[in-house]
Amino acid sequence: MTIYGSMPGMGTPELPVPDGLVLRPFRGVRFAVEDPAKVTSPPYDLISDADVDALLHLHPNNVVRLILPRTPRPDSAHATPATQPLPDTAAPSPATHALPAVDELPPETRYAEARDTLQAWLHAGILVPDDRPALYVYEQHGPYFLQRGLIGDVALTDPGQHVILPHEDVMPGPIADRLALMSTTQANLEPIFLLYDGASGPTTRLVEEVATRRRPLVSATTEDGVTHRLWAITDMSEIATINADLRDRQALIADGHHRYATYRVLQRQERLAHPPAESSPTPSDTAPRGEASGNVVPASAVLSSSAARPGDAGTGPTPAHSSPADGSHQPPSTTLVAPWDFGLALLVDSTAYPPDLKAIHRVIPGLPLAKAAAQAGQSWRVQEFGTLAEGLAAFERSPDPAFLLADEAGAHLITDPDPVQLAHAMPADHSDRWNSLNTSILSEFILPKVWGMRDDEQAVRIVHHDVEAAAKLATSTNGTAVILKPLATEDVLAVAAGGERVPRKSTSFGPKPRTGLVLRTFAIN
Repeated sequence: MTIYGSMPGMGTPELPVPDGLVLRPFRGVRFAVEDPAKVTSPPYDLISDADVDALLHLHPNNVVRLILPRTPRPDSAHATPATQPLPDTAAPSPATHALPAVDELPPETRYAEARDTLQAWLHAGILVPDDRPALYVYEQHGPYFLQRGLIGDVALTDPGQHVILPHEDVMPGPIADRLALMSTTQANLEPIFLLYDGASGPTTRLVEEVATRRRPLVSATTEDGVTHRLWAITDMSEIATINADLRDRQALIADGHHRYATYRVLQRQERLAHPPAESSPTPSDTAPRGEASGNVVPASAVLSSSAARPGDAGTGPTPAHSSPADGSHQPPSTTLVAPWDFGLALLVDSTAYPPDLKAIHRVIPGLPLAKAAAQAGQSWRVQEFGTLAEGLAAFERSPDPAFLLADEAGAHLITDPDPVQLAHAMPADHSDRWNSLNTSILSEFILPKVWGMRDDEQAVRIVHHDVEAAAKLATSTNGTAVILKPLATEDVLAVAAGGERVPRKSTSFGPKPRTGLVLRTFAIN
């Protein structure tokens, strides 16, 4: 699959167009500590303020200091500034964690703090770059699951190219937040999560061979009982085999939509600030004969540039790569590709390791349960239950569409919507499959038509997986928890392949990659 063209426009730089799905090796930055598990964290959007404190109690150099930076109070005599590197043996003082909430600090202070902490830890040897570019085999092994995949630099593509498929809408707030962090630190601090159909091909077989026969770089067991292991693939022929296999495949963004959108905004921002002539192949270098000129980057050029060390001219050996299906020839380029043309990603073969897809629940603060159920009764069948457990049991047996409205005191099951009202509410410009999703019905029918509100970050709170936590939050905010069933993976894939996106926070694919096992900085890559 070879895609030609560029994305010109007023004030928009011409962006490179990768030649298919490309995973570039990079020099990973890793913690040099005795127990790597203690410096890792869940993804940033799953961490509460209480979680930050708990993670810092595990280790003063926990990666949460980079992804959710907070500054000690200036009047704390014993507080340790985040810019001061702490040795692995240092015992964290309680005063170290007497920090204000993240939102109390201005963004520029938080992100400068993360940048300074990152540089201090690199200077002190707390974080150490690997010597050679690599693709990293990553394994997560828990009591009831095993997942393996590859961590690397994924070449950024436009969704219209149908190479990397988003399936969820994104909101401007999280993108602005992550953009400020990435641009200030000049780093990708945690990978996004991509799924692809590997069909047990060469990449999957190599991942299995590495994970079962080679010695890992890292082996760490986190407090949740999950063991994380990491291996480095540095052999350029193996990396070329991987990219030849991946080239014609598609990847679904399972987790990290906001970060992937941020990667692409950052790419435009950095290319406006830096002339592209020095960071990407020219049209004359890459466009096959007979095609319109465009900023096309063949995979061979990407792999060639990744082998170069910082300061080199990018003239390292170019691995072999299969020619396009149409037989056209793409000569390799030795021009370095800009680091912001890529983003840190974990790529998992979903056929070898089927994902665990869980629901994301909603809480509507200020909408009491009794009022929510009464209003729902105008268009839905409502059944009341005395306990949350009883409501959940009935909910699990109910055919779709069904929702459980709850707080800690009780629950109401809503089923069998009025077909006329439902049909009128659902948008005609979406597919039948999209309109049948429970999150679509919630965002297009229940929230606006039944309760008269929009599905936005201010009005609707999000709770991942935990029904009891959602009910507790509903009670504490005099609100209503809306409990949902998880979407079917095949529905998500079909919607994404059709060019549609499910409503925000519709899916929670797992297991998600742990943050802090390997980082990526632009200066090193």
